[in-house]
Amino acid sequence: MMPLQNRVLPNGDIIATSDRGTLMGNRGLLHNDHKEVVRPFRLKAWITCALEFKGRKRQLMSPGMYTELFFLDEVTALAAGHRPCAECRRPRFNEFKQAWQLAHSESADGKLKVAEIDAILHEQRLSPDGSRPLWQANLAELPIGTMIERDGGYYAVHASGLLPWHIDGYGQALAGATEGQVMVVTPRATVAVLAAGYEPAFHESANSDRRARNGLEARLKAGS
Repeated sequence: MMPLQNRVLPNGDIIATSDRGTLMGNRGLLHNDHKEVVRPFRLKAWITCALEFKGRKRQLMSPGMYTELFFLDEVTALAAGHRPCAECRRPRFNEFKQAWQLAHSESADGKLKVAEIDAILHEQRLSPDGSRPLWQANLAELPIGTMIERDGGYYAVHASGLLPWHIDGYGQALAGATEGQVMVVTPRATVAVLAAGYEPAFHESANSDRRARNGLEARLKAGS
């Protein structure tokens, strides 16, 4: 059975893969009756949801229902332009909203509406022609959790360095990659939220012990 097209890349594209994600989300109804994705989004509210919530069960890509999307982790989801769901991830949404208000002075009066966040993110994740806009910044100034594009691939800013992103997890940190101008994938507004203190969840492969173990296994396999 072919995998469904429901896995989101850091640039927001949706692909088909058998690899599982650690977060779900949606952008509205994107698929047709044949479970084929026919549009990149339907709503400006791009959210990330918990895989389980109050015992609810869903049939993926049901006719007329929103399209269930999946992400490697929250870092990936934020890069793609999504934000935490205000229902199933309410505590995380509250943290995101608080950091947003700290980062954006115009929202500091406490009257920030979710629609305002969605409108700003929508402007920053899509160019007029529908392509994904990138922006330039100094790597040394980017907060942990930011995703950049480099040499045709994606890398996440992590405490241990730049981690190469793969569909199934992160690789070993790049040696000596600490500064210089880079192309940023994560929307500017979200990067400001990260800089204001919001700490996104990384996939377990970002753990240094896990990466070291994976690297050893790969070397042993290559030598066998």
